[in-house]
Amino acid sequence: MSKILYVEDEPFLGKIVKESLESRGFEVRMVADGREVMAIFTAFQPDVCLLDVMLPHRDGYALAQDIRQIDAQMPILFLTAKTQTEDVVMGFQVGGNDYIRKPFSMEELIVRVQNLLQLTQTKTAQMAAPNEAVVLGKFVFYPNRYELKSDDQLRKLSHRETELLTILCENRNFTVSRRDILLRVWGDDSFFNSRNLDVYITRLREYLRQDSSLEILTLKGVGYLFKCNFI
Repeated sequence: MSKILYVEDEPFLGKIVKESLESRGFEVRMVADGREVMAIFTAFQPDVCLLDVMLPHRDGYALAQDIRQIDAQMPILFLTAKTQTEDVVMGFQVGGNDYIRKPFSMEELIVRVQNLLQLTQTKTAQMAAPNEAVVLGKFVFYPNRYELKSDDQLRKLSHRETELLTILCENRNFTVSRRDILLRVWGDDSFFNSRNLDVYITRLREYLRQDSSLEILTLKGVGYLFKCNFI
């Protein structure tokens, strides 16, 4: 049974969401006060966190940062009434994996939770065997052979193309920061290397463009999100 830490200060909405999730087989711990969350997070050890943004004493953004310091892989989904693009970007900057705007349907929320859980399991398996073939829609990526293969094409990748695609695959459907990529692939985050990264991202987009289920999104001021919609 998957465990959900649900942080929400609206009692009526909280009750509906909690009961709906429990009816689908999830174990749910609901918290209404931001200052109580981290102690419960540590004791409860959830599989996914649903965080309202506007909370008393400590908001969802701050809580996401606290959670990230303890568990870098914890799936975090923001529940927000905010509609500005800056608020969405802020959610990704502090470590959120997904967000859903209020009012939302329970069916959509449950699908998003299940997707996050599945993606986390996939990512864990990929990290355990980073050199194995990775299936990406119409493509198969072979990191140890520097190859990207489709039905009608075999493309040899450069070392840096392989490193970059490996990082994106490890974090598929999760946000990865621009700085983390630069430090891992180039060893520093200088302006020159940052421009090189732009070139390599453009190349990978071109390589993958024949499969519409694959998309490398640029999150301005944050980094990249490699969306794999076939999962």
